[in-house]
Amino acid sequence: MSTGWGPADDVVVVGGGAIGLAIAWRARAAGLRVCVVDDAPGRGASWAAAGMLAPVTEAHYGEEPLLRLCLASAERYGSFARELEETTGVDVGYRRTGTLSVARDRDDQEALDELFDYRRGLGLECERLRGRECRRLEPALAPGIRGGVLVTGDHQVDNRALVTALLGACERAGVRLLRDRAVELIVQRDRVAGVRLRHDTLTCPTVVLSGGAWSAQLSGLPAGSAPPVRPVKGQLLHLRGAAGTGGEPALLSRNLRGLDVYLVPRADGRLVVGATVEEQGFDDRVTAGAVLELLRDAYELLPGLAELELTETVCGLRPGSRDNAPLLGGSDPEGLILATGHYRNGILLAPVTADTIAELLVTGRVPALIAGFSPRRFATAGAGP
Repeated sequence: MSTGWGPADDVVVVGGGAIGLAIAWRARAAGLRVCVVDDAPGRGASWAAAGMLAPVTEAHYGEEPLLRLCLASAERYGSFARELEETTGVDVGYRRTGTLSVARDRDDQEALDELFDYRRGLGLECERLRGRECRRLEPALAPGIRGGVLVTGDHQVDNRALVTALLGACERAGVRLLRDRAVELIVQRDRVAGVRLRHDTLTCPTVVLSGGAWSAQLSGLPAGSAPPVRPVKGQLLHLRGAAGTGGEPALLSRNLRGLDVYLVPRADGRLVVGATVEEQGFDDRVTAGAVLELLRDAYELLPGLAELELTETVCGLRPGSRDNAPLLGGSDPEGLILATGHYRNGILLAPVTADTIAELLVTGRVPALIAGFSPRRFATAGAGP
């Protein structure tokens, strides 16, 4: 058995991405003894993300409950980022840049108009712009852009700086971090008793399963309790150009979206281009076809990116659920809590997930904000993804 803090930890968090680390940080601040288990903490989907915090621009038909959760998390992001920066000294790159969605042609414009009407119908703040108004905001846009929609309330964060800061915050708070892989949930008398790792065994009364796309791979889960989470492949590109601080201006000043691609500019001149959505299982290869498609679609919006340096290609596996919403709350057996299935919103939902799961760990009560995202909502439909 693991030694550490006496005979057992209060909570073992399986998964050290943005979600697991944020939960561990908040739970430790609430006085719990916390251990995070991950063989590559801070990597995975969190490292591969683009960091766009866009609850309004990402609002989709039939996902209104998820939209409300995303908006609640976006409201917390400013204070969440400041607290991380004050704790660790790491600049997480939180910027209130807004998002400009643009249309290349008539078909794009019709689709964008439909989304605009839907979002305005929900009371969300967005502004319709003509093509020349879009180019006034972003002069480097392609001259053929027909129109767009501006959402000033969207933000962004540097996802890699974020997980670096979360790792530092956990270390400073006294969270134990084991660079190992959890392989089996230990259950005794229908409740959690610990976790078996590749190189150790931990005893604990509570396990938070936040293993992203791999959450269902943990053995020892009772029949029907494996979270219905699957990997959804996303490939991205990293480009680099001018930072816009003296000399040549930056190519792009705010998040930019087309119907098939998005671009997220960093303050230091980096530009993230993403992302594919592929049902390819656990295949994490970067493919030439994806690079071609992303560059082509991005070039149609922002021709000047052809002069930028291509510095990195990256692939991440998003944890997708059946309804694209996360699984948050208690599951079977007793003592198992799920915080997974965040799909395309893992970075955005980190603050609200951490706050609500930490509250659940301390009080035993499910916060109203996440009551609709219970893992048990899929119970009648079986356990597969």
